[in-house]
Amino acid sequence: MAYWIKVSYERNEYVIDLDRISAFACTPNGKVTFWLPDSAIPIIINRQSNPDGYQQVMDYIQQVSFHSLAASWIKVSYERNEYVVDLNRISSFSYSSNGRLTFWLPNSAIPIIINKQNDPDCYQKILEYIKQKTGHSF
Repeated sequence: MAYWIKVSYERNEYVIDLDRISAFACTPNGKVTFWLPDSAIPIIINRQSNPDGYQQVMDYIQQVSFHSLAASWIKVSYERNEYVVDLNRISSFSYSSNGRLTFWLPNSAIPIIINKQNDPDCYQKILEYIKQKTGHSF
């Protein structure tokens, strides 16, 4: 089922299916960034510049992060931002000898690096997801 919204960004209007978005980045100052599907184009909105679109995106983020039946959406704190990511759309994970887990956000090439000390719950959820979905473990 599609979740279509209309947002204005940089003098253009976009009609976007949020169900196709794989990750959202929320900054402490209230900006929300997401990347258009099949491109690296970021859309950055905030409450002041686009109140309706902003609220629709925030409602969607809350819906998928708290009510995800597949439990594939996770919240990750990284570099002072909070990312809400659909792990089902991540195509590769890397594990280094010092215990760092890395994955790349689809459509943006942004690496997310997590270690056990900084976010133990998220770290464990990702390891469990990898084991469950791929049959491989780190």
